[in-house]
Amino acid sequence: MNWLLDLGNSRLKVAAWRPGRAPAAAQAFAHGSADFLPSLQRWLAGVRRGDRCWLASVASSELTATVAEALASHGNPATRARTRSECAGVRIAYAEPARLGVDRFLALLAAHRRGAEPWLLVSAGSALTVDLIDGSGQHRGGVIAPSPEHMRAALAQRFPALAYAGGEAMDFAADTADALAGGSLGAALGLVERAHRQATRLLGRPPRVLVSGGGGDRLLQSLEIDTVEAAPALVLEGLAVYAAETAGENG
Repeated sequence: MNWLLDLGNSRLKVAAWRPGRAPAAAQAFAHGSADFLPSLQRWLAGVRRGDRCWLASVASSELTATVAEALASHGNPATRARTRSECAGVRIAYAEPARLGVDRFLALLAAHRRGAEPWLLVSAGSALTVDLIDGSGQHRGGVIAPSPEHMRAALAQRFPALAYAGGEAMDFAADTADALAGGSLGAALGLVERAHRQATRLLGRPPRVLVSGGGGDRLLQSLEIDTVEAAPALVLEGLAVYAAETAGENG
């Protein structure tokens, strides 16, 4: 058995995987909680020693090392996924591969494996990222912005009078909390919809849109784009592509 681990900025997702198949349903553990390490150990208790583990991480080096050490101590040293200039038919736009987050890189692999057509990849996590890949597998680049939650947190820190929690997003609010909710969500929607328009002009056809990340559901409910779908395990899908490609190269 192979195990895929996606260590993000707030959660660790794990999924079983057999080559030639899609990853199994993922489990998620919030690593900001005191129960994270005990939860990781409980999960490891169900992993056979010697099973191969593949780890993609955008978390801190300290947390990444903690997870890697736990895996190694259990007899399952992890192979770290690294961004590459070319992999599985995908060519990234960045001149320096290490500057493209491995989560964005793996999402590109997953999308291209789904089909050789244009894709706009939206990740609504701790940050909001948007990446475009064309049908040939060429990454055309992307943009990064604060998530709606971080937009609000930045306003609250800089302007205490705007430190309102909650609120319901709406177009024209009659309450400050609602106005903040609507403004931050609207900014995110505007970025994605503009990227979709620009991608359509660039490629001559509209890309399909895949939305992932913890804040993806809110975007999906409000995006005014026809071809959009949820892809909550996109990074794990891409990690499976990476693992298969790497294992094949190593014989």
